[in-house]
Amino acid sequence: MAADMLHAERATHGSRGLRESPMKVGYVVLYVNDAEACRRFWVERIGMVEKRRTEAGGYTIPQVGFVDQSFAFELVPLELMRDNPDALDLGVPSVAFHVVDLEATHAALIDKGVETSEVGEHNGTRSFAFSDPEGRWFAVTSADAVT
Repeated sequence: MAADMLHAERATHGSRGLRESPMKVGYVVLYVNDAEACRRFWVERIGMVEKRRTEAGGYTIPQVGFVDQSFAFELVPLELMRDNPDALDLGVPSVAFHVVDLEATHAALIDKGVETSEVGEHNGTRSFAFSDPEGRWFAVTSADAVT
């Protein structure tokens, strides 16, 4: 089955095969009313583990995921976003990508005509964001910031 899928993928992409992307999905931000209740749900009922816990603006932001996967949900309290300076749609999860070279990725996206923010530090993590054609913003952080 997997061999058939790989064969079909190679047929679609030609003989060059598949290449590894410089961006990896790191985590998805879920804007929640009660971060602790949501953390308990994902850990106690779904079987995830708490991978990281950060503090921002007096709020605790847990990050949960499966022990054998690098992907995680970051549970951001809605109250922390009450001013929402970037006018994010808080009903939609936010996706964060991890990259090895933040500046090179930023420059490459600009070269391709992608709208980006400046590289800066946000809650102690160097990052930037880029927008898709419909105005959804995606975060990009350095992969070494989460190891």
